[in-house]
Amino acid sequence: MNTDETISPQYPPINLLYFVTILQQLRFTVTYQNNTLMLQISGLSKTYPNGTHALRDVSLTISNGMFGLLGPNGAGKSTLMRTIATLQEADAGTITFDGIDVFAQKQELRKTLGYLPQEFGVYPKVSAEEMLHYIARLKGVTNDRERKELVKSLLEQVNLYNHRNKFLGGYSGGMKQRFGIAQALIGNPKLIIVDEPTAGLDPAERLRFNNLLSEIGENVVVILSTHIVEDVQELCNDMAIIASGTVVRRGNPETLLREFDGRIWRKQVAREEIASIQENHRLVLSKLSGGKMMVHIYSETNPGNGFVSVDATLEDIYFANIA
Repeated sequence: MNTDETISPQYPPINLLYFVTILQQLRFTVTYQNNTLMLQISGLSKTYPNGTHALRDVSLTISNGMFGLLGPNGAGKSTLMRTIATLQEADAGTITFDGIDVFAQKQELRKTLGYLPQEFGVYPKVSAEEMLHYIARLKGVTNDRERKELVKSLLEQVNLYNHRNKFLGGYSGGMKQRFGIAQALIGNPKLIIVDEPTAGLDPAERLRFNNLLSEIGENVVVILSTHIVEDVQELCNDMAIIASGTVVRRGNPETLLREFDGRIWRKQVAREEIASIQENHRLVLSKLSGGKMMVHIYSETNPGNGFVSVDATLEDIYFANIA
């Protein structure tokens, strides 16, 4: 990177792969051409040396907007995200994005990629403002005035301006996530991956983070990988469910819900009855409700025996497909 500025040696070189998301309402604006971006994943497979089949012939086509990748821990979500982000190789298959062959042109993909992993480190003795200035220099923003305005706007957008001088090591989990977003805004990526972004956050921080994600622009591809059903239902208009390394369901959340209309039945039961229900019905989920067990089953006809029809939820669809 060409720059006339000398970066202070107190900050060692960092290997950040653009922890990112992109917000619509920014004081500074970079406008992409009004075209449809396309991420195409075809026949992707990955087996680890210990024999774990993390991905099995995964094929997905994802265009502009928020895409939810839903699945339990160990389903293969993070493996898929790391593979798209060029952090690991696949055994078979191809990935292309906006004309870029991801495996053959890793550096080209990284120029337009934003990746916020589930866990990432920060320099604990550096303030948010200092670190954003540093990253902006790395990304070529060498004009002092421009960089100062950029950093100020970023901190305001993620509601960290009043904490700009606080060391990153003293940030809460939610504040660190928002700082990860701020770094992203410098690069304006077209492909954004966030892997389990709300895991471990308290309800208030989760709400704030989702509010930021909801402001995503329509001209970028955003993949939200999570096991939290509500996050996908609230944010995404397209989704897939992955289990045991395989895509088991794909579609618009509202369309999937309509497919389950009249097919979910609920009943409150004693705990000891669950085994019998599981033997005689397609048990979707069972959970405590008011101190008692509530079960949902899938049936195309009235199962009788005290079951009542209820509106399907995305949670029902999720558990019905990963069982």
